[in-house]
Parts: sequence; C-alpha cells; structure tokens
Amino acid sequence: MIEIIIGLISTIGALSILFASIGILRMPDFYLRLSVTVKASTLGVGLLLVCAAIVFPDVSVTTKAIAIFFFLLITAPIAGHMIARSAYFIGTPLWKGTIVDELAGMYNKETHELESDPDRIDPKEAIPNIASDDEKQED
Repeated sequence: MIEIIIGLISTIGALSILFASIGILRMPDFYLRLSVTVKASTLGVGLLLVCAAIVFPDVSVTTKAIAIFFFLLITAPIAGHMIARSAYFIGTPLWKGTIVDELAGMYNKETHELESDPDRIDPKEAIPNIASDDEKQED
C-alpha cells in the first residue's frame, strides 16, 4: 500500500515539474513564465521530497527533507516576487495582450516603493507603461 502512495505522490510531483517546464515554453511573457515556474516547481520538488522522506524513514533523511521543503516553501515565492519586481523596474516588457497594468504610475523610481495612490507620485518619477496604446493596436 505504501508503494502505491509513494508512486502516486512522486508521479504528481514529476508531472508538476513537467508542467512547469512546459509553462516556460508556452507562456507569452517573462512574468507569466516566472509565476508558473515558481508555483509548479515548488509543488513538484516538495512532493518529491515528501516521497524521499517516506522511502528513507531514517530520522536524518526525513529531517533534511522536511527542512529543505520548508526552506523552499518560504524562499521560492519571495525570490519570485523580488525577481518580478526588479524586472518591472528595469522595464521588461509586458505581453502585448495584457489589458491592464495595475502598477503603471504607482512605482516610485526614487524610493523603489509602490504607492497605492497614483496622484501622490510625480509623473516624471513614475515608470511609464511599457507598451503604448499605438503599439498594442499594431499587434
């Protein structure tokens, strides 16, 4: 019975990592690729670590697998967020099919902070929308 559970969990983990790699190829822009990769690979690696902890019931292996999974679960979303934030700051273009850029005009270049009220930011300090309306209509 335990072999079936391990097989099922490891298959789901491997499929999750496969979906993450397919997502890198299929998603149209950097931000969507990053989102898919961080979420699916964290789930996949976490499930494979759970399988390793079950297969090797030694306390040292189980403790290491749980510690790695915990560290990955905490650091991967934060790293993904910081990478996306820095990519937005340097002007990595959004997908041409992006309808709304919710951060347009709210990112202060001087302090590197997001403001909830776009009227508080000087338009000269704000990062402009990456694609203008003319560019969106051409595509």
